[in-house]
Amino acid sequence: MSPALRVVVAPDSFGGALDSVAAATAIARGWISSRPDDEIVQIPMADGGEGTLAAIAAARGDEVARHEVATTDALGRDITAEWLALGSGAAFVEMAAASGLARLTPGERTPANARLASTRGTGRLIRAALDSGATRLVVGLGGSATTDGGAGLLVELGLRLLDARGDNLPDGGGALADLDHVEIDALDPRLATIEIIVASDVTSPLTGPRGAAASFSPQKGADEEAVEALDEALGRWGAEIRRATGRDIVDEPGAGAAGGTTAGLLGFTAATVRPGVEIVAELVGLAAACEGADLVLTGEGRADEQTLAGKAALGVARHADKAPVILLCGALGPGADILESSGAFAVVQPIVDRPMDLETAMADTERLLANEAARLARSIGVGRRLGSRGWR
Repeated sequence: MSPALRVVVAPDSFGGALDSVAAATAIARGWISSRPDDEIVQIPMADGGEGTLAAIAAARGDEVARHEVATTDALGRDITAEWLALGSGAAFVEMAAASGLARLTPGERTPANARLASTRGTGRLIRAALDSGATRLVVGLGGSATTDGGAGLLVELGLRLLDARGDNLPDGGGALADLDHVEIDALDPRLATIEIIVASDVTSPLTGPRGAAASFSPQKGADEEAVEALDEALGRWGAEIRRATGRDIVDEPGAGAAGGTTAGLLGFTAATVRPGVEIVAELVGLAAACEGADLVLTGEGRADEQTLAGKAALGVARHADKAPVILLCGALGPGADILESSGAFAVVQPIVDRPMDLETAMADTERLLANEAARLARSIGVGRRLGSRGWR
């Protein structure tokens, strides 16, 4: 057996098949089956969207505490969801935990529901964190089912949205078309005193051809007519934010994240926006874990040109402390050929081991990951033995 290695395992989730915690476990199990003497450090990763809370909790263990809250999903149905106490007055809220698209069945992703979907449930999670005494709040965006500009979230925290008759608007982005004015007097005063950090890698503005509705609402069920209506409604929302606060956020890069939720937070709080991968890397201690590593394994569902646009796998590569990085992926997409030549990854390796359709591959992701990790570990051993004999 060649000398033991220190291997950091830091994957993102695999596209609805496995979250990053389960992916890291599968990779580690496969590697150890071939090289049981190696030191394996598991650091599940995320970019601020779905699965981020679980990744942080897994990495930090007893340092953090998970709190369950009675809240609602994007369609107003009663659910329970969690927020995370990070210690020293800091809290993490994952928008997808309450208002996520994964909570809707494919059949519920309709044009009507795209107009009705609300972030109100995320507002309840934030209020629970504030009630616990949080003084620093990180809000992870991504994977939302909503296009309401964060209006529901803010209504849950005291903002009033009124039509021309002075009546409260119903929930949902579509209703913002009837917005006449807002009343901010009852908005939770704690929002003005705490530090709020939005974790997001989206750079879209609130409205327009690259805005929240045009870019993201089709995957939430919106048809062409609903996209147009939601874009106009968000424009009305942006104009009212400017009138009420003096803040012009419509064209702010990133304002369109999570159905425009960033716009609402920038408009009515002192929130700042930072790249989600950067924040998660700090919270899970990625840089420290990579110090002295001999090898870093990361992973994602599909490796393509978007991998180099700030996704979690690239964030891992940037923290690898000169160790070679191997990217495991479920599939290769357009532009994947540039990943190895970019210098970020030593190897980009698909895990599929025989012809199979997407549904079969997703159902078998855990086995595929473990088996590919085991093969890689055996290859490392062969390579080191050849190197000791002078092979180049």
